[in-house]
Amino acid sequence: MSQPLDTLIIGAGTAGLAALREVRKRTDRYLIVNEGPWGTTCARVGCMPSKALIEAANAFHRRHALEAFGLRGAMGLSADIAAVLQRVRTLRDHFVAGALQATEALGAARIAGSATLLGPNAVDIDGTTYATRSIIIATGSRPRVPDAWLAFGECMLTTETLFEQRTLGPRMAVIGMGVIGVEIAQALARLGIEVAAFSTRPNLAGLKDPALNAELAALLKHEMRLHTGAPAELREVAGGIEVSSGAHRVVVDQVIAAMGRVPNIEHLGLQALSVPLDPRGMPAVNPQTQQIGDLPVFLAGDANAHAPLLHEAADEGHIAGINAMACALTPAAAPTRFQRRTPLTIVFCDPQVAVAGQRLADLDSAHTVTGTVSFENQGRARAAQRNHGRLHVYADRATGRLQGAEMCAPEAEHMAHLLALAVQQKLTVHELLGMPFYHPVLEEGLRTALRDAARQLPNAPESDLASCPALGVPALE
Repeated sequence: MSQPLDTLIIGAGTAGLAALREVRKRTDRYLIVNEGPWGTTCARVGCMPSKALIEAANAFHRRHALEAFGLRGAMGLSADIAAVLQRVRTLRDHFVAGALQATEALGAARIAGSATLLGPNAVDIDGTTYATRSIIIATGSRPRVPDAWLAFGECMLTTETLFEQRTLGPRMAVIGMGVIGVEIAQALARLGIEVAAFSTRPNLAGLKDPALNAELAALLKHEMRLHTGAPAELREVAGGIEVSSGAHRVVVDQVIAAMGRVPNIEHLGLQALSVPLDPRGMPAVNPQTQQIGDLPVFLAGDANAHAPLLHEAADEGHIAGINAMACALTPAAAPTRFQRRTPLTIVFCDPQVAVAGQRLADLDSAHTVTGTVSFENQGRARAAQRNHGRLHVYADRATGRLQGAEMCAPEAEHMAHLLALAVQQKLTVHELLGMPFYHPVLEEGLRTALRDAARQLPNAPESDLASCPALGVPALE
């Protein structure tokens, strides 16, 4: 029998590639196997093509604001949906090519096939058994679609098929208004498509703060028909697909299922590991080591359903790669427990939605103060005709330490990164207020929210720039 591999990586997405990078530093006795298309979900069908679509949609939608700037004739513009989608595919192919380069030169270490676990030290790949000292599972996820809906054929779309369409029907329904649903629904509406959006939950884009959720819902209702609170039911009728939800009914040409993603784990043979599986068939995974129990098996990225985000998948692949190799090369060594980064989520709708650190729902209201700001009258936002949305910061009442923030605000992606850094560095509200804020920038709105929180905190500094009050002139704040 040949010597076993040091590790076998199942899946060549973001987590698999991050693990591969660490593995190749330490051994040449490895294999990476992938079933289906190579290239990450993000590059092929996820964050990159969707952002290309969103950028086109927002550029076209901007015509509605140009009159206010004194710019005439913008309403004569039109959207060529076929051309928009072709540009998305062209950019997508470029992004995918970069991901493919990471594996194309691997030669025999790169296998296209279906992998099944035979135990913690053996994997079957299309009928051939490979012995291995460790296993890294990074099989990713896929869109959730009810089996009955598959009968609608090409009229039923997901992010796996949306960007392959040569054009789109004039009437579309989006089922599910989480992160993906909100982004896609608004982008399509801004391109001139008649959109009806449905969600069983009142919360949109992952927001848990009721005030922010209400703000986003009100803004989205100006751009599409939005129905929440009841499940959507579909049936084929003359002229299209009827979508009903409670008392609401609409007939559309195509439906996009955006009801979350399902980890690709059901055909892996995880039962061969002899560890408990939850009702979804998922084993317990240590988020600091990515290890399943005390086995030489590591589960990283979307496949573990922890946080389906590229930066989290990359971190988890990194962790899994290091620990799998330590397990293979030094079996007696304990896996390294990594401190995970501050949670950060960004939704690229308009206004953008973002969460940095803890959400309001995760905190004890008796020990938390909330600082708030509306961007309706914020100077830079008004100058740009983007004065919509609100931002909330949450701080510990006793210490003033920033705990987290939620926002539905213009250019929230930048403020969210600043706030995530502040949470990770354990900064207080007053320490943040002691930092410079240039004028005029949207971050002055953040400063307003921090000042609002500071007023609710004890032990404010008496002689410090952190206590520098507002001028009372909206245009200068």
